[in-house]
Amino acid sequence: MEKVKETYDEAISKAIKYLRERFSRSDKTLRDYQNRWRRVKSYMDLHNISEIDASVCRDYLLHTFDNRDLTKYEKEVVRNINILIEFLETGAVQFKKEQINLDGPIGALMIHYISFKKDQRLHKSTIFTHECHLSRFLRFLKDNNIEVITKVCLIHILTFIISISMIASASRAIQVLRGFFRYLYTKQILETDLSIMIPRSNYNPQNKLPSTYSKEEVKKLIASVERSSFKGRRNYAIILLAARLGLRSSDIANLKFDNLFWEKNMIRFVQYKTDKENELHLLPEVGNAIIDYLKYSRQHSEEPFVFLTSKSPIKPLTTMGIGNIVQSAFAKSGIDIKNRQHGPHALRHSLAQRLLEQQTMLPVISEVLGHENTESTRYYLRVDLSSMQQCALDVPPVSPSFYSQKGGIFYD
Repeated sequence: MEKVKETYDEAISKAIKYLRERFSRSDKTLRDYQNRWRRVKSYMDLHNISEIDASVCRDYLLHTFDNRDLTKYEKEVVRNINILIEFLETGAVQFKKEQINLDGPIGALMIHYISFKKDQRLHKSTIFTHECHLSRFLRFLKDNNIEVITKVCLIHILTFIISISMIASASRAIQVLRGFFRYLYTKQILETDLSIMIPRSNYNPQNKLPSTYSKEEVKKLIASVERSSFKGRRNYAIILLAARLGLRSSDIANLKFDNLFWEKNMIRFVQYKTDKENELHLLPEVGNAIIDYLKYSRQHSEEPFVFLTSKSPIKPLTTMGIGNIVQSAFAKSGIDIKNRQHGPHALRHSLAQRLLEQQTMLPVISEVLGHENTESTRYYLRVDLSSMQQCALDVPPVSPSFYSQKGGIFYD
């Protein structure tokens, strides 16, 4: 039977939901997929194509890339679009999963180390990252005929790290190997602590300042949302949850009635990103907006989720859907969003900035944002420019004699 065609938005929404639920892909990874798939949408618009299927995606690839040599980024675009093609054809995706192989004497030590990390209750994705890097390192050692851990020296570790092409992956490998060799030393398996010889990585994935909006801009955004329509009341409540409580888009999408405690004016939920429970005061402004939506706009449904789509088929909103709602509201508000992110996370950053400006203690901000520790919250300190200015020291005046001293660089 011929597969029914769908609109671009319908197909992409299903694909994103599948990748999130089946493979636990992060919000960032899903945004990358979405950005690269959007090239197909531009192609469809250019050729007046209203519905998408695998053949449309293939035509785009043939039309755009032909047989020429591709850049590294273009290869990634092609790979991502082929993933979409596979999903459109089969309704599923079969990723080539990396084989984890921790055998032999060194592999046994790695397994013990992984058990040690599991006892620290690390997230399963973090454990998998450790397994991947250790498995790759073990494969490297085998290729170099090293079968026992006492034969490993610093040059082997550094050569392995240098062989990793991606900076982010190399940085993570350094962290994993430092931990592994520190473990071996503390367990007296190795007499030398190789971990202190492995150089630290200077890679910083948070090298850009987070996008923020002023109190006045956030107020303007909220005021710009029309609340007379079914969709408008829903979108207003969603934006308030992001702006006033700092909820992530994933937590707004997954919000259920069981998370709302009206008698206590509290909202309690397990965060999608961290698996940590967070409890926040349900501000009257936010609570009233949710009630208004539930009473007058929410479609009748047995779904336990608070926020639903406005058109049939009625289903829970996705994380991507929440992001689109906030981005659309920003675009219509008249606020200058040039060179700034304008999704739910920007509102989360903006809330953190206002708390910092009010000189709120760091542990309190961590609780509000649901961070596991204050180190994550320190990332937001970089946007508190007023506090930074208070830390600045006056530059002492330079004596005129400095410029005329004999032998000095300015000496004439």
